[in-house]
Amino acid sequence: MSIQAADVKKLREKTGAAMMDCKKALVKTEGDFAKAEKMLKEMGLAAAEKRSGRAAKEGKVFVKNTGSKAIVLELSCETDFVGKNKDFLALGENLVQIIDEQKLTEVNSLMEDMVKDALAKIKENIVLRRFIVIEAGDDEILADYLHGPGKIGVIVKLKTGKAELKDNAKVKELAFDLCLHIAAFSPMKLDASQVDPAYLQEQEEIFMKQAENLGKPENVLKGIVKGKVNKHLSEICFVDQGFVKDEKQKVGAVVAALGKELGTDLSIVEYVNYRLGEEA
Repeated sequence: MSIQAADVKKLREKTGAAMMDCKKALVKTEGDFAKAEKMLKEMGLAAAEKRSGRAAKEGKVFVKNTGSKAIVLELSCETDFVGKNKDFLALGENLVQIIDEQKLTEVNSLMEDMVKDALAKIKENIVLRRFIVIEAGDDEILADYLHGPGKIGVIVKLKTGKAELKDNAKVKELAFDLCLHIAAFSPMKLDASQVDPAYLQEQEEIFMKQAENLGKPENVLKGIVKGKVNKHLSEICFVDQGFVKDEKQKVGAVVAALGKELGTDLSIVEYVNYRLGEEA
């Protein structure tokens, strides 16, 4: 069958595999994108932990953190030049302000009109791709980090267990370091409990297919696959990754250690990781 170049390109962006390998996989699966992606993973030609493709978009991620509420918004445009335009930047800041003032959780007509007005003025397509609002309780702290010119925006929410610890210097430092960690390592999930069982099953099948070539007994293969799955989870789950400031320690262990030092149950509640142009 005829395979479109656009599909080959999309599969390459999604998996990181070579163009010819992507084309062969699509041919063998008769154009079935999901099957082709799985085939590349089974052949070891694609990273099993690949999160998503990246859209070819410019723009900026905007972050506002009031302490009790944090907003992250991605505004996209066609060119890097417009992404640095003062009117474009003002639009992003104003949209975040409207979300905060009106306590919005989804795009309303006012925001749509603001984007349309900016589009007419700037003469380039502008899209409000997404935004999210995170609120903090009395014993929770919100930390934020905006990387470079706004290519990555991160929020981390920590539960301190004690309201007075929200202003603790060590807690604040750790919360910010966790933001830096996310920006650097981009975890897929907070912990293993949040990983889709169907996704895990697919990874097991992929790892088993890879291990079959070793010619080992079935019980040995199962042990190898289990080890690979556990290693994969440690790579994609936030609390199980090696901490950005000391990769010998897991993130979860670092958080627990500070909690013990302060006499409280310190824990990561949730996080936001917006990366410009990344598929949501």
